[in-house]
Amino acid sequence: MALQRVTIGFAGAAQVLAVRVEDDALDVLLQAVAGGEWHDLTVDDGTIRLNLGEVVYVRTARDEHKVGFGAA
Repeated sequence: MALQRVTIGFAGAAQVLAVRVEDDALDVLLQAVAGGEWHDLTVDDGTIRLNLGEVVYVRTARDEHKVGFGAA
């Protein structure tokens, strides 16, 4: 599986967490954010426990638009 770049921003903090996760882990994270509970996220170099109640945003490179001349 391909790794996706993900940036997670937290409430009241100027810091963000930048990680690389597999597609399946990203899908589970995006679904779990709505619940606002604790979540274990497996990343390329370990596991991170997140308090999803403090997550303000999750930015992913999965759906980034690419500049080019090809047909989509």
